[in-house]
Amino acid sequence: MKVFYASTLFGAMSLAAAIDEGRFGDGRRVLIVSNNAAIPEVSVPLDGTPGFAALRSRFEAVHSWNELIAPLHPSDWRARVIEVPMLERLVRARWGLDGVEELVLESIAVAPARTVAGLVRDCPITVYSDGLMSYGPTRDPLPAEIFRRIGRLLHLDLVPGLTPLLLSEYGVPPEILPDAAFLSIVDQVAATAPTMPAGRAMILGQYLSALEIVTPEEEAGLHESMLAALAARGYTEVVFKPHPAAGRRHAQLLRPAAERLGVRLSVAGESVPAEVCFAALRPELVVGCFSTGLVTAARYFGLQVASFGAGLVLERLTPYENSNRIPATIVDAMLPRMSAEGAIDRPPAVDLPALVRAVGYCMQAEAYPELRPSGITFDPRYFRRKRLETLGLTARPTVLTRLRRKIRATL
Repeated sequence: MKVFYASTLFGAMSLAAAIDEGRFGDGRRVLIVSNNAAIPEVSVPLDGTPGFAALRSRFEAVHSWNELIAPLHPSDWRARVIEVPMLERLVRARWGLDGVEELVLESIAVAPARTVAGLVRDCPITVYSDGLMSYGPTRDPLPAEIFRRIGRLLHLDLVPGLTPLLLSEYGVPPEILPDAAFLSIVDQVAATAPTMPAGRAMILGQYLSALEIVTPEEEAGLHESMLAALAARGYTEVVFKPHPAAGRRHAQLLRPAAERLGVRLSVAGESVPAEVCFAALRPELVVGCFSTGLVTAARYFGLQVASFGAGLVLERLTPYENSNRIPATIVDAMLPRMSAEGAIDRPPAVDLPALVRAVGYCMQAEAYPELRPSGITFDPRYFRRKRLETLGLTARPTVLTRLRRKIRATL
């Protein structure tokens, strides 16, 4: 028996691609699904989305983590050490998980995946990527009873030439999922998707305020600025694709701005993966902040893309170790940027693998000492002065320099 865990349709599509490629062999397959939205009760669970019907046949059984631990939230609840043996027996008995040969998880460093790993023990673990975050360092140290079980990291080749840092400190080898396998799954899900709204351009929403990167007002302002920039480029029909965890609130806030700008705004279903929208709509331009969808749009569908607001996110991310830093860095350094006036410009040329390694080192220096950079220019857009000083990558300021900075700050 193989036990899989997924919280998004994108993740379930990646699993289906890996299964079809034979990465998990034969035998019984059980899927655990989790809805990690801020308020799961008012959002559609993964197995309730229309597209899941195209994936359902890969699994003999599907179980809901939310239902099992209700009314607790999947992202918050963790079993106490003293409770683990008892809860392990209960989970295995409830879902018939005897003889588990392999456990397949996303986002292994955080709950609920880490919680599941602690309760379904004594079997190897495969981790699969949840997007651009796989190119960043492991968010939190893993206990030995978990990292010693991890045998591989499956990931899409989103940025060719870039090797994932995730789990590399534990010697976990990465394995690439073929593009063709994933795109075949996208086509299967697209065939079951509801009718898509029309639009020549698309905005990808995220949930930045829920992550406390920006305020709700600032996030709404970002969306309005994206829409105004598209209007300045002559687009009068725009599709807004909400993030699955964000619901439709962002779209509702955007409608008044669309009316003022004379733009007809359509909203794609939040449970429909962005990749399905790309395949069905083929928009001329896709705009977003630092969504993985920007990369899949360009990489797999050949669409024109532009980032908007990634610089603001890089300024706001705290602490420096925030796991969104690498996705924001990759998008900002690699993809064209759109200005508030609608102009699209390429970012300055950069050695992306060297940049990602350097940022990864600064995020988790103790875990990745071999990545310590030398001979590179530390662009302040991606590196903070205090962080560089702490790591000895730049000289600490003298007392006189610090005094001058304080004086300038008060002027």
